[in-house]
Amino acid sequence: MGHVFDSSDAAAYHASLQRDENRLVFEMEIQLLREMLQPRPGESILDIGCGTGACLPAFLEMGLRVTGIDPSTAMLDIAAGRVANRVDLYRGVAEDLPFDDNSFNHACFFTSLEFVEDPAKALAEACRVARDRLFIGVLNRFAIKGLERWVKGMFSSSIYNHARFFSVWELKRMVYDLVGHVPISWRSICQLPLPSGKFAASLEQTLLQRCPFGAFVGMVVVLVPRFRTRPLTVRYQPSHTPGTVPG
Repeated sequence: MGHVFDSSDAAAYHASLQRDENRLVFEMEIQLLREMLQPRPGESILDIGCGTGACLPAFLEMGLRVTGIDPSTAMLDIAAGRVANRVDLYRGVAEDLPFDDNSFNHACFFTSLEFVEDPAKALAEACRVARDRLFIGVLNRFAIKGLERWVKGMFSSSIYNHARFFSVWELKRMVYDLVGHVPISWRSICQLPLPSGKFAASLEQTLLQRCPFGAFVGMVVVLVPRFRTRPLTVRYQPSHTPGTVPG
C-alpha cells in the first residue's frame, strides 16, 4: 500500500480542485481521456484510486457503469457525497483488486498511479480486471510543472512529497514488460503554463499533444483478451476388450 490520504489531505486535495485554474486543467485532462479511451454508453469502468471522486461524475455523463476503489476512507466519504448511490465504491488497494478477471470493459488510473507502493503490480492488476482498454493518466516527470512540484515540496509540505512521477517511456516499458507489445497510444497536454485564447487552446489540442513533455500524460493500452485454461483430462475407455493376437 502506498500513501493513504488522511482527512486533512483529502480536504486539501478536494479544495484545490475547486480553484478556477485547476478546474480548467482538469477539464482538459478529462477531455483527453474521453477522446483517447472512447468508451461507449453502457460499458463498465473501474476508477482505480478514485480519490474524492473527481472523475466519477464525468464517467456517469459518458453513460458508463462506474466503480471506484481507493484505500482512503476520507477520500471515499467525499466521493460518496458527490455521486450518492450512482457509483459502486470500494475500499482497497491497487495492488490487490477485489474483482474477478475481465470484470470491467475499462480500467483507469487518473493521477493515482503516482501514489501506489508497487506501480508494476498495480498495472498488472488493472490489466487483469479489464478486458478492453486501460487508461493511464499521470503527472509527467519531465514537465516543467513537475519540476515546480518537486522544488515546492522541498520547502513546504505537499501531497506530492509522497508521489512518484512517470515519463512516457517509463510507462511504455512497464506495460510491455507486463503484457507484451500490445497497442499503445499516448498524448500529453498542458505544455503551456495555461491555455489563453483560442490560438493557444488549438495549439494544445493539435501539435503539442505529440510532445512528450506536457504536464499531464494520457496513455491508452489496448488489452489482448486472456483466459485461464487448464488441460482437460478425459478418462480412456477401450471400445472393445482386446483378444488373443493370432500368430
